[in-house]
Amino acid sequence: MVNTTTRPEEATKTGAAARPARRGDRKKRRGGWADGHSRTIVSPLELRSRWGRKIYWTLLTAIVIVFTLVFVFPLYWMVTGAMKTGEEIAQMPPTLFPKSPDFGVFADAWELFDIGTLLRNTVFYAVGAWLFALAVDVSAAYALSKLRPMLGNVIMAGMLATLMIPPIVVMIPAYITVTDVPILGWHLLNSPWAIWFPVAANGFNIFLLKRFFDSIPDEILEAAEIDGVPPWRVLVSIVLPISRPILGVVSIFTVVLVFKDFVWPLLVLPDSEKMTISVGLSQTAGAVTQNQIMAGLVIASVPMIIVFFFFQRSIMAGLTAGSLKG
Repeated sequence: MVNTTTRPEEATKTGAAARPARRGDRKKRRGGWADGHSRTIVSPLELRSRWGRKIYWTLLTAIVIVFTLVFVFPLYWMVTGAMKTGEEIAQMPPTLFPKSPDFGVFADAWELFDIGTLLRNTVFYAVGAWLFALAVDVSAAYALSKLRPMLGNVIMAGMLATLMIPPIVVMIPAYITVTDVPILGWHLLNSPWAIWFPVAANGFNIFLLKRFFDSIPDEILEAAEIDGVPPWRVLVSIVLPISRPILGVVSIFTVVLVFKDFVWPLLVLPDSEKMTISVGLSQTAGAVTQNQIMAGLVIASVPMIIVFFFFQRSIMAGLTAGSLKG
C-alpha cells in the first residue's frame, strides 16, 4: 500500500515552495517584469496588444514631432525672415513662406556687417580659448582626480562654489583686473588675452572632466607607473585618448561660450576691428533693415552648426574607440 499521508514539515515546505511561484505568476500577469523586464508605465503585455502598439507609436511620433518643431522653428523663422521684404516681415498675420525669396540679402549682409572680419576675429578668439581651456581644465581635473593633492576636495568645492555666483557680479572686478593685471601690470584691453584668460579656468568644465577621470580604472594608470611612465606621459598617452567623449563636450561648451558671449567682449574689445560677431552685428543693426539683420544672424549661426556636427562625430568615435573592456 502507498502511504498517502504527508508529514507536517513536508507540507510546510511544499506550501512555502508553491507560494513564490504563485506570486511570480501574478507578477508575470501584471506586467511581465518577473521574466527580467523592467517595470515601466506601459507594460510589455499592453505593448504587445494591437491597440497598445498603435497608441504607443502615435503618442511617440506626436511628441517627437512637437519637440522637433519647438527647437527647429526659430531657426526656420530666422532663415525665411531673411528672405522676406520689410513689408512682408511686418505683415499681420505673418506668412510662413516668403512670397518672393531674395537670396541676395545674404551677400548684402556680408558686406554691410563686414562679417568676414567679424568671423575671423571670433574664430581666432574661440580657437585660442579652446586651447587654453583644455590645457588648464584637463591639467586641473587630472591632478584632482588621479594625483590627489592635499586639500583636493576643498579646492574642488571652492571651484564649484564659483558657479553659484552670477557672472554679472564679477564683471566689474574682472574688468578692473584686465585693465591692470595685479603685480604684472599688464593692460589687456583690445587684446585676445582678455577673452582667453577668463575662459581658461572654468569650474564646470573641471568638474565634468574630473568625474570622467574618476571613472577610469586606477589599475591602468598603476600599470603604466610600474613601467616607469611619468604622470604627464600617462595623461597624454592613456587618459586623453580614453577621454575623447568628454573632451568633445568641453570643447563644444567653450567654443559656444565665446561665440554667444556679448557683454564681456563689448567691454574688453571696444575697437571695431577686433570685435566679435555678436558685438559687431549689434553695433551695425540700427543702420540696416530687419531682413538684413536676420541674414547676418543666419550667417553667424552657420559656424556653430558646423562645430556641433564636427564634435558630434568625434564624440561618437570616442565612445566606441576609447571604451574600456572588462
